[in-house]
This record gives sequence, structure tokens and C-alpha cells, in this order.
Amino acid sequence: MANKPHLNLVFIGHVDHGKSTTVGRLLYDTGALSEQEYRKLQQEAEAKGKGTFAFAYAMDNLKEERERGVTIDVAYKKFEGKKNSFTIIDAPGHRDFVKNMITGTSQADAGVLVVACKEGPQPQTKEHAFLAQVMGLKNLIVAINKMDEVAYAEAKFNEVKDVMTKMLKGIGYKDDQIKFVPISAWEGENVAKTAGKMSWYKGNTLVATLDDMTAPAKPVDKPLRLPIQDVYNIKGVGTVPVGRVETGILKPGDKIIVMPSGKQGEVKSVEAHHEQLPSAEPGDNVGFNVRGLEKKDIARGDVVGHVSNPPTVAKDFTAQIVVLSHPTAIPVGYTPVFHMHTAQLSCTITEIQKKLDPKTGGVKEENPKFLKTGDAAIVKIVPLKPVCVEEYKKFPQLGRFAIRDMGQTVAAGIILSVTPK
Repeated sequence: MANKPHLNLVFIGHVDHGKSTTVGRLLYDTGALSEQEYRKLQQEAEAKGKGTFAFAYAMDNLKEERERGVTIDVAYKKFEGKKNSFTIIDAPGHRDFVKNMITGTSQADAGVLVVACKEGPQPQTKEHAFLAQVMGLKNLIVAINKMDEVAYAEAKFNEVKDVMTKMLKGIGYKDDQIKFVPISAWEGENVAKTAGKMSWYKGNTLVATLDDMTAPAKPVDKPLRLPIQDVYNIKGVGTVPVGRVETGILKPGDKIIVMPSGKQGEVKSVEAHHEQLPSAEPGDNVGFNVRGLEKKDIARGDVVGHVSNPPTVAKDFTAQIVVLSHPTAIPVGYTPVFHMHTAQLSCTITEIQKKLDPKTGGVKEENPKFLKTGDAAIVKIVPLKPVCVEEYKKFPQLGRFAIRDMGQTVAAGIILSVTPK
């Protein structure tokens, strides 16, 4: 089966609870990280005095490489189950996790929340879970890690499971969206191999639990939305916009419209990797040639749709945001740079309608004057120039954004409603 269903995973949780080790163990035990690569990492880890355990180092090493912009062997971050194939979006700390989850082209289909059994949930555990809920992550697998530290005791596992269930239900997760798996990433118990030291546990391994999930269907039945990444002028061909189909289908002969400009044309051809395609589906990165469009008519950040269902241009929109890190406070009138799909532009927060309680998701305060780090809120946003965005419920890919200021991601959000221009 060459074409297995595919899911993107994000690993979240408190910094010392073993996320990196879990990811490393999972890759190693599923054969995605070879013995040879593992040995090399082990030697490096020992040379740097990081002890003998190399799995965590495998991921930390990737992070350093990523920061230096080195491309990394993809094998590290992809692994195969029997039924599904997986890509790990990140093995992240708080800020990375959010940036990748929102601005990454891929969206996480499921999260693995790692909690150490002995310590139980920490403030960061809760914060990550709340963030996952706000960002629309529907499936959460709670890996209760470091079972070796509690002598693989069933009672300890159940204790943490109960506390976590209460917490997750408190922030809006439902029973059928959460699964619990006891593991020891360090000793390799119940990650990819069955739990030998936990005979009381009758459930699946972590990998088998992931494999049980249903990969999301491609949104082919939705209207076409194709955010533009680049536009080329190719000699003898003409204008060739390039982008990734997020929803719907693009094929030659289609009458398309470019928003926000409203320019129209007819698709002459669609190609990927220098091959002509009969049609392009969600997830396909394509170049397409359009009759009737010049290079000046289309730019990065524009969105292409069919003439019959044009992308929405926003006069303003209402969003739910989480402030991740701001040195002071965000007042009404704050105008930072918003990153949404391939568009980057300044927008103003014109109203802070309500502050939400991260613990319950309920309203904490109406019309607060400002927001600070850790706050979640419903806000009204006015873009300073025309931009295409959609409701997160209808088009998740065009309904997420990150707010950047002072060289960092200060907030992230999802769009609840749009007032069209």
C-alpha cells in the first residue's frame, strides 16, 4: 500500500516530561531512526556529556539544525504504522509548537500530550492542552510517561488519568476525543512494543493507538481555495502562479477569480514537478498557467477560487486569540503584522470583546482594556489592506493566523466570523 492515509501529529506537554525522548523512542522503535543514525547520535551525546541516552538528543539536534536552516533528513520526522503514515510537525517547546501549528502549512490532526506519571500535570501541561483546544485540535492522546519511575504501578496511572480527565473536560474536550496510554519512553515500554512490565494494561501501545485514528478526508468537496505563494513569468508560457490547493479541486478549463483584486481568467494547464496534471487536489503544490492574467494581476497572499464561489475578502473579522508572549500588554488599537496562509499584513485590534478563562473557556471579563501573556480573548480585527480570510469552521486552512511583533510570535488565533467587504 504505497498510499496510506496520512496524519500530522504534534507532541505537546511540560518541558521535562519526556516529549523528545518519547518522539526519539517512537522513531527508533518503528525503524524510522536507524541503528546507525542512533549510534551516531549516541556518540555525539556522549561526547557532549549528555549522558548515554540519545533519543532526546535526536530531536534537540534537529531543533538546532532547524534554527540554522539546515535541511534535515525527512526520515527523522516521518514514521509508518500498519494502517496510517505519520509526520511529526515538531518536538516543540511552547513557542515553536504554536508557530508550527498555526503558520506551518500542515495542520496537526492529532496531538500527543506527554505527562510524567510521578509529577502529574504541571501548569504547562494545562496551557498546552488549552492551546490545542483553542487551535481546533480534536484528538488528544495522553501518554502517561516515566512509568518506570513509579514501578509501573497501575494505581499511579489511574490517579493521573483521573486528574487529567477532569482537566481536559474542564477545557472542553469530550470523552471520545481523549485516550490514555501508559508508557516508559526511556525503557521502551508500550511505545511501539507491547507493555511487558505492565501486564495489568490491556490497551494498545502508543503507536497502535495512533494507528487506530481515522485520517481526515481531503476536503475535495469544498469550494476551491488556493493561496498564492509566488508568481513567475515564464518565457513562452506567460504568467504562472504557484501555490498549494487547500480545499477543492483545480483543473484545466476552470474559470477562476483572484481575490482581493477580482481579476478573472481561465486555467490553461496545471503542473507539479514539471508534469501536467489533469487536476490538483488539497495538499498539492502546483503551478498553473492562466489565460487572461498578467504578472501584475496576482501576488503572494492572494487567494484563487472559482468564479462561481469567490474567496471572501474581509472588511473585518472576529477571532479567538491566545497571547503567547508579549513583554508588556496588548491594548485596543494594537497594529502588529498578521500571518495568515501566505499573506502577511498589518491589522488593527479594534475591540477586545471578552477575555476567556483558560481553565474553563468561559467568559472572565467583558471589554477589557488590554491583554497580556497567557490571556485568551475574543477580539475584532480590521486589516489595513484587503485580504482573503475565511471562517475557521468552514475553511480551517484559511481561518488560522499568527501575530508577529518584535521578531517573535506574540499571539495566535482562529477566525470565528468574517464581515465581507
